[in-house]
Amino acid sequence: MNADLPVKVADPVLAGELADGMASVEEQLLAAVETGNELLSSASRHLIGAGGKRLRPFLVLLGARFGDPGDPRILRSAVAMELTHIGTLYHDDIMDGAVIRRGVPSAHVLWGTAVAVRTGNFFFARASQLIAGLGDEAIGLHARTFMRLIDGQAAETAGPQSEADSLNHHFNVLGNKTASLFTASGQMGCAMSGAAPEVTARVARACEAWGMAYQLSDDVLDVTAESTVAGKAPGADLREGVPTLPMLYAAHSSAPSDARLVDLLHRGQLTDPDLHAEALALLREHEAIDLARAEVRRWAEAARVECAGLPDIPARAVFERLCDFVVERTL
Repeated sequence: MNADLPVKVADPVLAGELADGMASVEEQLLAAVETGNELLSSASRHLIGAGGKRLRPFLVLLGARFGDPGDPRILRSAVAMELTHIGTLYHDDIMDGAVIRRGVPSAHVLWGTAVAVRTGNFFFARASQLIAGLGDEAIGLHARTFMRLIDGQAAETAGPQSEADSLNHHFNVLGNKTASLFTASGQMGCAMSGAAPEVTARVARACEAWGMAYQLSDDVLDVTAESTVAGKAPGADLREGVPTLPMLYAAHSSAPSDARLVDLLHRGQLTDPDLHAEALALLREHEAIDLARAEVRRWAEAARVECAGLPDIPARAVFERLCDFVVERTL
């Protein structure tokens, strides 16, 4: 893997230019959250400083390779996409009751709910300020994406209408709450670089499918990882009662041998250490893991099909590498 890039980029020129772009994104992220209010600045720097893969700005920079990657609007839009994403994390941690994010205490644990909510709102406001200077196309895309994010969060909060609807509901939540920002990132990079409309549409579809695969791979890793992944302890979603695909598959089982696991999963949050450990052990041995891995591969292949229709330039190979990466991380 190239330094500061989420996947290996074989073309040395492209690798260097993408790494330079990502370094600029990092600098601009910190600059964007500087304010005269030291409490707000400290709370804002907290999650930026904790790191992250920066996949969304990477997709902006990658999408821009299909047009003019030197357009100054590209860096601005890449920073805006990441600010939007980080803003959602402040709010998500409150709603999920998560105490750890990216290996550090969540903002609401350190500063309280009120400060964490305002910090998330501050990120959204800063992102909107950046987008406002990019023209009507960028403003419209960001607004539509923000609406999808809210729809996804609202649907997650409301829950499925019935047990039979839980799988479809989960995919709908992931599409709006997670994949939408990946989609918008690749699309924004293409749009700001002046890429052809048909290329922009194809990149958007590839990013949507890849975003689904990526979030579903996180679902798998929540169960299978033996050590902390992305700053979260193994089984964090299981502990907090946040549904993941393996949990949903297992919860639908009617096999007598799965009765104990089904009972544990239907209890919601598993804050008791012994019950959590028991459920995690049972889930790791369940066929639900293989079913979820197959779903990751299905979405990754859908993304790869879209990538195959892109112009044959080094950036296309990076998109294809991302499809390999998202599957490999679950093995």
